[in-house]
Amino acid sequence: MRIWTPKIIDRYIMKKFIMFFFLAMLLIIGIVIIFDISEKIDYFVKNEAPLKAIVMDYYVNFVPYFINMFSPLFVFITVILFTSKMAADSEIIAILSGGVSYRRMMVPYMMSAALIAILSLGLNLYVIPRANSTRLDFEAKYIKRHNDYVRSNIHYQIAPGQFVYIDRFTDWNNTAYKFTIESVDHNKLVSKVSAESAVWDSTSCSWRLRNYTERRYTTGIHDYVKSGPAKDTTIALTITDFYRNSKTVESLPAKALDELIDTQIMRGDSSVIYAQIEKNRRVALPFSAFILTIIGVSLSSRKKRGGIGLNMGLGIGLAFTYILFLRFSEMFVHTGTLPPYIALWVPNVIFAIIAVVLYRLAPK
Repeated sequence: MRIWTPKIIDRYIMKKFIMFFFLAMLLIIGIVIIFDISEKIDYFVKNEAPLKAIVMDYYVNFVPYFINMFSPLFVFITVILFTSKMAADSEIIAILSGGVSYRRMMVPYMMSAALIAILSLGLNLYVIPRANSTRLDFEAKYIKRHNDYVRSNIHYQIAPGQFVYIDRFTDWNNTAYKFTIESVDHNKLVSKVSAESAVWDSTSCSWRLRNYTERRYTTGIHDYVKSGPAKDTTIALTITDFYRNSKTVESLPAKALDELIDTQIMRGDSSVIYAQIEKNRRVALPFSAFILTIIGVSLSSRKKRGGIGLNMGLGIGLAFTYILFLRFSEMFVHTGTLPPYIALWVPNVIFAIIAVVLYRLAPK
């Protein structure tokens, strides 16, 4: 098996790729942070956010989140920028005239894209979830202070054969109203516990039932019935389960995200789509580095009269189209048109077809 060893031209292209990638990333991140500060400065002052928390808890964790979200844009700008400059300086013509095929010239581009894809995947799976946890806590405390949170008509299967119904849950007192637990065995109702309300006790991690009635159904004519003013019960349901949404799943590492998906599927929780979208997006997004690199090289490897400006405009337009298409594909999941593992890969498939067509046309 022959091991690929980089030649001088490979090192030259890879060095330019990585250098321009980080340069574009630092430039855009700096601009975004300036605009973000100007937008949120009123919240920081109003809510008395400490400077250390602003820098360390918010912006230090905001940067990897932003890099991940707009990594396709960074890759595309990088490839368009330095490849257009190489074409304008006739370096591409010199490379091809020296006997290097167009396919061979793509090798250092794809190796650089592989490094960026691995970096993006590592950020998605290990770094960004932990960073998002701190960032979201900061936003909840100093920026996005919500009014009272209320959910109603909640049905969960919290364990095989154990079902919970809650008429209404409010966060200002951590209380669930008209709280019911039903146990079913072989399609037969075994027991039922009903309470006017249930208050979450964070100390004991249990629910405090108020004015409850417990009924156990027997095979005879008499059922076991018990009632009382209060009772503690521990079940596989906590108040954090009521707050799962598109933001909270962003803070879960890969293993915890898989466990959440399994739990929510078992419970019949409709909010499982947020976790499924997040899981598939973390894997699908890094692969865009390969696709957008091919498109970028194919568009900018020929010298054009419009120069770098025309290539940059076209490249940025296509990059934003990909990002918007990736967001739009999530609507197919919410409407039930496509499962998440297909919908989140649709943009990659479509742009991969575009990349193949442009790649075949580029040498001509």
